[in-house]
Amino acid sequence: MMNSQHLQACPSVQALPPPPIHSRSVLLRAQGLQYLKFSKATTTIRKTTSLPQLCRRSFNLSVYDSSRGVIRSSVAKETNEVAEKKQKQQMGVRRAYPFHEIEPKWQRFWEENSTFRTPDEIDTSKPKFYVLDMFPYPSGAGLHVGHPLGYTATDILARFKRMQGCNVLHPMGWDAFGLPAEQYAIETGTHPKITTEKNINRFRSQLKSLGFSYDWDREISTTEPEYYKWTQWIFLQLLKRGLAYQAEVPVNWCPALGTVLANEEVVDGVSERGGHPVIRKPMRQWMLKITAYADRLLEDLDDLDWPESVKDMQRNWIGRSEGAEMEFSVLSTDGKERDISINIYTTRPDTIFGATYLVIAPEHPLLPLLLSTPQRESVEEYMDLASKKSDLERTELQKEKTGVFSGFYARNPVNGEAIPIWVADYVLGSYGTGAIMAVPAHDSRDYEFASKYDIPIRWVVMPDDKELKDSGKVFSGEGLVVNSSNPTFGLDVNGMSSKEATLKVIDWAEKTGNGKKKVNYKLRDWLFARQRYWGEPIPVIFLDDTDESVPLLETELPLTLPELDDFTPTGTGEPPLSKALSWVKTKDPLSGKPARRETSTMPQWAGSCWYYLRFMDTKNSKELVASAKEKYWSPVDVYVGGAEHAVLHLLYSRFWHKVLYDIGIVSTKEPFKCVINQGIILGEVQYMAYRDLEGNLIPADSAEISSEFHQERILEEKVMKSGDSFVLKDNPNIRLIARAHKMSKSRGNVVNPDDIVSEYGADSLRLYEMFLGPLRDMKTWNTSGIEGVNRFLGRTWRLIVGSPLTDGTFPDGTVVTDEEPTLEQLRSLHKCIAKVTEEIEGTRFNTGISAMMEFINTAYKWDKHPRSIIEAFILLLSPYAPHIAEELWLRLGHSKSLAYESFPKADPAYLKESTIVLPVQINGKTRGTIQVEKTCSEEEAFWLASQDEKLSKYLNGVPIKKRIYVPGKILNVILDRQNAKVGV
Repeated sequence: MMNSQHLQACPSVQALPPPPIHSRSVLLRAQGLQYLKFSKATTTIRKTTSLPQLCRRSFNLSVYDSSRGVIRSSVAKETNEVAEKKQKQQMGVRRAYPFHEIEPKWQRFWEENSTFRTPDEIDTSKPKFYVLDMFPYPSGAGLHVGHPLGYTATDILARFKRMQGCNVLHPMGWDAFGLPAEQYAIETGTHPKITTEKNINRFRSQLKSLGFSYDWDREISTTEPEYYKWTQWIFLQLLKRGLAYQAEVPVNWCPALGTVLANEEVVDGVSERGGHPVIRKPMRQWMLKITAYADRLLEDLDDLDWPESVKDMQRNWIGRSEGAEMEFSVLSTDGKERDISINIYTTRPDTIFGATYLVIAPEHPLLPLLLSTPQRESVEEYMDLASKKSDLERTELQKEKTGVFSGFYARNPVNGEAIPIWVADYVLGSYGTGAIMAVPAHDSRDYEFASKYDIPIRWVVMPDDKELKDSGKVFSGEGLVVNSSNPTFGLDVNGMSSKEATLKVIDWAEKTGNGKKKVNYKLRDWLFARQRYWGEPIPVIFLDDTDESVPLLETELPLTLPELDDFTPTGTGEPPLSKALSWVKTKDPLSGKPARRETSTMPQWAGSCWYYLRFMDTKNSKELVASAKEKYWSPVDVYVGGAEHAVLHLLYSRFWHKVLYDIGIVSTKEPFKCVINQGIILGEVQYMAYRDLEGNLIPADSAEISSEFHQERILEEKVMKSGDSFVLKDNPNIRLIARAHKMSKSRGNVVNPDDIVSEYGADSLRLYEMFLGPLRDMKTWNTSGIEGVNRFLGRTWRLIVGSPLTDGTFPDGTVVTDEEPTLEQLRSLHKCIAKVTEEIEGTRFNTGISAMMEFINTAYKWDKHPRSIIEAFILLLSPYAPHIAEELWLRLGHSKSLAYESFPKADPAYLKESTIVLPVQINGKTRGTIQVEKTCSEEEAFWLASQDEKLSKYLNGVPIKKRIYVPGKILNVILDRQNAKVGV
């Protein structure tokens, strides 16, 4: 081994530090380069080579160029090749099959041959299948193993439908505008475009490494001007139809950061970044009138093949309710009526006689007029506190109700009673009228509030159940109306059912002018503006002299983002785009008047609302989508994505689609025929133990555990299962906590798919994710579990190719034969075909894999493996494990990809069970069973029984008196009585 003195003798390497001494050949980094350490071969050369020659050959020329990935020395190259060959041999023995060679080979083939490209011009007489993933946001972290779950499922469906003769559209793109890239830009000074492109390249590379059959020629990104031109175009159509407008709405304003924050950026009333206080502040914002489509969004859910849970979430979010709007006049502190009235909305007009107070939201526009001098300070303080809470915090059921008396009263219109007006944050200004009549006997929130502030509680609806009557608890159901009559005001609903009373109260209110029937929705109009840079510019200008908003001409689209170096918030509430002064300042193209551009951008949701349409016609520069292509491909047949998008994304997409339907751009009322939510893959189970203050381990179920004890992670190899629990191997008395969590960097349980692909191959990862359990269920990752499916693929490979050679490599070709298959083989195959087909169509991929595993287990028992059987099985396997299937297909003599081969069809003739189990009796007593054909004759059945090891001792050599045979039912052999003991 050479030392630093030897290095100094070689001038060409004096500037480089000496390599450290190691006993094995390794690559070491130094000044951005890598050295190849000497192996034994190099040492041998040194003995016969002068030092200067050795320096030139082994140091000066053996620098490893990491950017090019090559060794620039013939000596080092030879050494490297020897080591690489040895490593390949070792890996070849260890690997179940050579996936490391197969998978890159076929990925290159598919890309070079555009195997999965869906041509723009297709035979529209063929059936279509449009399968779509909810396209990802390309984060810097890349994929973890939870992401490919849905992608693998859609890929199996896409490959399956191609093989069934469908034109398949299976595209991929990027939802790439949004906050994370902008936050990174603020922190690092890197332009969001650069970060986004880098992340997209990373995601694309990972997806391609998994062999997904996407049509990459249709790849889109929401950040491309060619794409968001049409997002802006859709906005202009909304604007033309009065579905886009500006309004003063409360936003999350952070004074310390000087910016508006999205809801997800606010946690417990403070900014996620920096922990600064956040308040609710009114600002002028763009809104989309989704409420105009509320009824259609609700009604059309019924015809969709969506999970009921998703449809219910959308129904609840829309929140349609029928009731009444009632008017309560305001009384001053001295009991006189003022020129102000408060409109409330209620779904229970039948309970109006039980209203003992009113509640208005802290942001109600009338509140400043309803403050008495003594109460003003406390009310204003309460309003300030409420402004710091999110709507979710305010309406949380478990939250303790708070409020403050305004100092004013209102008159109940049905009985003239003066009731107090309270201000409470459990009522939202954005729902209904921002005010409610509180009926504490029949609403749990009102009851809790009234009990806390000592407000009267009056029962006006009695339940039919006597136990409920006597309980004294809140009753929110329907029943018999009581205590609800006032002759002076002309209303009496006593003795009526709740439904009858509701109709009568509404009729009375409309006739007297005190109210009207009203349908209300929880759904609010969509806040469609962000004070951010990295988003689609809104195509609107404002005239300097009148402040009138003017839409851009469609011919001016796309309005592209200006280049900015400073993405930080302005601190004034103005968006970062306001810093692009030359871009902001413009002229009205029609009038020539000076104007300024809108500096807010669209939210991230915008581009993802309609991307499924652009995939149908990605290169069209003249229209959003060609009519003929839209009519052929619409709607999306299967749409797979996370349940976290069950409400907002799907609701917004449906809204935009219905608008496009109304203006004749799309031909279907709904965008997505079938929606599937894949389950979450949790990280590996983690085992935790408790330690007390003295460092002693404590069982997890111990009653002595306190908050002062700390948890300690235990390695899996130190754990064993005991009954339903997990305990320490060394001390089974210590019961552990075993829990799997959602994958996250903070927990350190993220599994990178690149690592799995490197060790087991992409096909194994695909198969394992599908084998974990039903697609829609939550599952727990276990890296050791992937070895099982890897062995299955290895067994499949060896069954067809043969056993590996002594050096770990496999022979060329296959070991299949050209013989005709046996009946048994055909039955096994067609049983497998039927099961796999049925399970793919039902998206029960795990049981489909089980059927293929059963087939391979059976096939290993055969002496010979006919080509027709093996080829059909490879086609069955190909949607799940496409790389190994393609390679085996090639080895079987096929020159083309199997991607468009016909998927096997099960022949019903081979699915019928032709054999039965026949009980055999000796002298009326069942002694065993035999397996026979259904058409088996009596002679054949008796012969099979006499050959059976268990039955032969009763039958062979014994006189038979008679035989009773019922085909398919039983064989009863009556022996000669004199010889009955023979053989017993």
